[in-house]
Amino acid sequence: MAGLPDITLEDTKSGVSISDLREDLDGTLSDYDKKVMYYFFLKNDCMNLVKLLKNPEAEIDNNGNLTMEQYVDLMTSAREMNFNVHRYPSFMSEFARNYNYNKDKEGYFPEDDMLYQFYKYAIETCPNKMIREWYKLNLNIANILTAFLARKNGWNVADFIQGDNEVTEMILTNNTKDFDLTHEYDYVVDLMKIVDCDDPVEKEKKIDAFKWLWLEEQTFFNIFSIEAVFAYMCKLDMLFRWDKLDVQKGQETFRQIVDNLRGEARVPEEFIRK
Repeated sequence: MAGLPDITLEDTKSGVSISDLREDLDGTLSDYDKKVMYYFFLKNDCMNLVKLLKNPEAEIDNNGNLTMEQYVDLMTSAREMNFNVHRYPSFMSEFARNYNYNKDKEGYFPEDDMLYQFYKYAIETCPNKMIREWYKLNLNIANILTAFLARKNGWNVADFIQGDNEVTEMILTNNTKDFDLTHEYDYVVDLMKIVDCDDPVEKEKKIDAFKWLWLEEQTFFNIFSIEAVFAYMCKLDMLFRWDKLDVQKGQETFRQIVDNLRGEARVPEEFIRK
């Protein structure tokens, strides 16, 4: 970690790629560390699977755990009802098997379904507490933002919520403005402000900024840990998406976002680089 370039929210590019960092770490990480990092790359596997089910000739993200031959094997095994959980996570095989039955259903979004299945799997099976909390946070953010958006547009909230945990239960059983979530989760106040943002690009930036600061809080005292490596990878992933944005506008927007969040987030001021 000490040899890696510093990255900040204001950056639009990084001096290192995920694939380069992965290669450098391959001979350094312990077996436990590799089990933890497996989940970071598994998300790419899941999205690759959706792409290939839609179009077998699709271009895939090479930053996954599986090879093209393994994706083909997974899809073939699923069609033949020949599941082998020792080769692939069972939820991926089940998704592949059911894809043709679900793809034409009204309101079915395979990417959303797969992402939920991935979050559920990671939350239940990852051996690292912080990474489990990271994916739990991502699932909760998705459900909370979706619930506020559904209510704002007069839709039935229950039709858009995925999962079964304390957050989803509160969303489905409370009629208050905040679903009574602010009493249990301080960060919901920030999410409520994000919902009111009309610009979809800026809204996504604010969500990523919120997640970035969460990662910094979690790794502030563990900068040489596997948790810090995982957080660094997640930040790189965000930067690669932001790289597609206008550089100047992106920098100005993120400075404003971070300044606004600094007053409310519990991140030591000296830790957020300027």
